[in-house]
Amino acid sequence: MYLMLIILAITIALFIWGKYSPDVVALLSMVSLFALGILDSKETLSGFSNPTVIMIAALFIIGEGLSQTGWTAQAGQKFVHWAGNSFPKLLIILTLGSGFLSGFVSNTGTVATLLPVTISSAWKMGTFPSKVLMPVAFGSNTGGLLTLTGTPPNIIVSNALEETGLEGFSFFEFGLIGLPLLVIALLYFRYLGHKLLPKNNTNNKPVDIDSTLHKWIESYKIDGDYYRLRIRSLSPLINTKMEEWDFERKFNVTIIRLKRRHPNRLKGTRPFIEFPTPDTDMRYHDIITVKGETEAINKIMIKFRLGLLPLEPIKDELRHNLINQEVGMTEVLVTPKSFLVGRKIKLGNYFKRYGVQLLAASRNNKPYLEKEIVVRAGDGFIIRGSWENIDNLKEQHENLVICGSPEGMAKNVDNLTSKSYIAMGALLLMIILLVFKIVPGSIAALISAGIVVLTGCIPISKAYKSISWTSVIMIGAMIPMGIALQKTGTAELIANSLVNYLGHIHPVMLLGGIFLLTTLFSQVINNSATAVLMAPIALIAASTLKISPEPFMIVVAISASTAFLTPVGTTTNAMVLSAGGYKFMDYLKVGTPLLLLFLIVTLLFVPLIWPF
Repeated sequence: MYLMLIILAITIALFIWGKYSPDVVALLSMVSLFALGILDSKETLSGFSNPTVIMIAALFIIGEGLSQTGWTAQAGQKFVHWAGNSFPKLLIILTLGSGFLSGFVSNTGTVATLLPVTISSAWKMGTFPSKVLMPVAFGSNTGGLLTLTGTPPNIIVSNALEETGLEGFSFFEFGLIGLPLLVIALLYFRYLGHKLLPKNNTNNKPVDIDSTLHKWIESYKIDGDYYRLRIRSLSPLINTKMEEWDFERKFNVTIIRLKRRHPNRLKGTRPFIEFPTPDTDMRYHDIITVKGETEAINKIMIKFRLGLLPLEPIKDELRHNLINQEVGMTEVLVTPKSFLVGRKIKLGNYFKRYGVQLLAASRNNKPYLEKEIVVRAGDGFIIRGSWENIDNLKEQHENLVICGSPEGMAKNVDNLTSKSYIAMGALLLMIILLVFKIVPGSIAALISAGIVVLTGCIPISKAYKSISWTSVIMIGAMIPMGIALQKTGTAELIANSLVNYLGHIHPVMLLGGIFLLTTLFSQVINNSATAVLMAPIALIAASTLKISPEPFMIVVAISASTAFLTPVGTTTNAMVLSAGGYKFMDYLKVGTPLLLLFLIVTLLFVPLIWPF
């Protein structure tokens, strides 16, 4: 028991010190428990087979799927639109949203879903994600108190009552105290908490597509030869293939993209052909996106009876017609050792070797306006291709250097595709499976994550990269700590001593003692384990004093969800740790006032709602 206390104290001290990564501290703690004989090998490694750890990893993949398919960008824009230029409004919208969502979905699922949205919204608002991520995590912890299934401790204390022959809590009964606490959390972050949150300049700033496109337009003069033409009813192009007309050689015009105006009339017809080939057929009312000089465009309009469509501002035109969830653009530089140096290439051509189109070129920081270019080292190109092909160009580092962050740009494309709805459907399926308890939570998350990956919403390589392994390893390594506390009897000894001392003073004092003890354990061990440990102790205390156990069980549920002081107290705290660039002391500084407010409100309201 003394060894257990020493390891616990050293672990907490290392977390507070912050010199070592939290996952490293957790692993050292886990190994120490085994080395000193407190846990056997099975108990030591049990955290990594825990369903909670598996569920967290799956939830990161689901969240990345929503981000990759446009939902994150759309939600971020909506939040910013609703908030206007008001940071307090954004803070309230995000915190309130996480609170209500976590009443029906797991806290970890809520944060995984809102994590990319929160980061995107914060940067668009002109503030740091660290100013809003912790409120989202704390809001989700509090929102779990709105319903019986909102968080595991609620179910644990309700079942504990039923096992003693008493009636358990109803589905929305927790909301009687959960809703006031959520309001308190909102008011706290609105008027005080946001002042205590750090301004951490993390490296997760989303790419601003608008400013990026504006830079390209200025540097490469992309807008000089960009047109959209419609194939009219009398055009000789109808029902012919592009190779028959040889637009490149005869007219010096490149066809970049083709849009079907009536794709539904023929089954299996795609609405867009992003990279037309010589055997691509053209049909009535198709819209073709072309590049060429004005004189050349006029010639083909007259010869082929094409209609010129009005252009939006070029930035919007590029964003709407040349960038989407499947296809993107980026800037690359030619290296001195590239095999392309000295070769003559045509701008607008599609290069099968890389799977990209060359849209524009720049030399010596000036736009290159000729149709053909003899490539030199240092030349810049704007290319267009599938996001996957653009990502694969990283392997061509000896030939081309990718500028900027195409991956970040892909996440900020806000138009939705069929894959967007698949990703949303996967999330809704997980919610249904969780709410109706059809399968365990970890299985529900794995099913949804599998759908996201297998349907191509997110490539398997990006799925693994999307997981915050620091958070996953830290939680997996800390779960054995809870086992050791119970196995050595350390937790029960401390609890019984506190209950015996306070029980003879006043029931409210005992409520306060149980709250403080439970929240103390919840800072370092899983909230479910905390509730399992404290529920029987609270029942015994109520029985000894011959008073109703309901207020004590409610307090156990509340305080088990108040792990505001450490990043390891809940999975939600751990999930925002890296994204917000937080340190251990940030949780302590921001969480302590909120915890005290929760203690005061709990001791005032609980005896009134559930009398002794």
